[in-house]
Amino acid sequence: MGAIAYYIFYGVNWIITLLPLSVLYVFADLLYYILYHFPSYRRKVVETNLKNSFPDKTKEELKIIERKFYRHLADIFVETLKLTHMSDSEQRKRFTYTNLNIIDKLREDKRDIIAIVGHYNNWEWPTLLPYYLKYKTIIIYKPLQNKYFNNFVNSSRSKHGIVLTPTSQIIREIINYRLNKINTLSVFISDQIPAKGDIKYWTTFLNQDTAVFTGAGKIASKYDMAIVFFHVQKVKRGHYNLDIELLIDHTKGLSENDITEVHVRRLEEIIMNKPEYWIWSHRRWKHSKPVENA
Repeated sequence: MGAIAYYIFYGVNWIITLLPLSVLYVFADLLYYILYHFPSYRRKVVETNLKNSFPDKTKEELKIIERKFYRHLADIFVETLKLTHMSDSEQRKRFTYTNLNIIDKLREDKRDIIAIVGHYNNWEWPTLLPYYLKYKTIIIYKPLQNKYFNNFVNSSRSKHGIVLTPTSQIIREIINYRLNKINTLSVFISDQIPAKGDIKYWTTFLNQDTAVFTGAGKIASKYDMAIVFFHVQKVKRGHYNLDIELLIDHTKGLSENDITEVHVRRLEEIIMNKPEYWIWSHRRWKHSKPVENA
């Protein structure tokens, strides 16, 4: 059944994404009504997440954010599919980069880098990262259960030389490149949800107790890697800019928890400023922090 569903999806997607984005956004406008109204997609999850994250906002203010989020989610859906037929020239026009000099300086100093990004704005379009950064670029990902869809997503992400590595293999990957004197830039998606058995650290994020991964901080500290943040900003519909921020130059001697707090706080600040561009439909807070014994 998985294979049949995939090939139907692949054929339909191949034909539809031949259309220009201006036409696909008409589909996105229709999709918004399906996601938000009929039959709706995780409305209760979104409402709860927003209410708990912004306890000081009124119901009307939360509804405005909610509707803007669903419009954005519909756009992200068609934009991600459009990668099937998006040319390099169109991607360069629609997805730009600023502060590349930060990466240039670290490359000159032969530094390894960890880049932090969240599920904020369009995180799927920067497939040309190796071209702009001139680094061996690794993206750490969690494989999908459906191998057909997993291969489809990975093919879109890696077609310009990005190396996709499961979380369990990232240390081995980095060590192999270091042994061959190849500097790496490893991209960690910081707002993923740890499995209950993998939780090692809790923090406060968006006014809630939140379990977070500390792997990026652990690896960075061990190898004195620089930490940068990829802040994806929406310029207008169908146009984004990735602004590179240097969070920590040298991480040697810092604890993984301290490093984690730095990038978690930065992502939180960005979300608080323009919350409609974060993916509120994720069950981000499905785990509860254990109650400590008195």
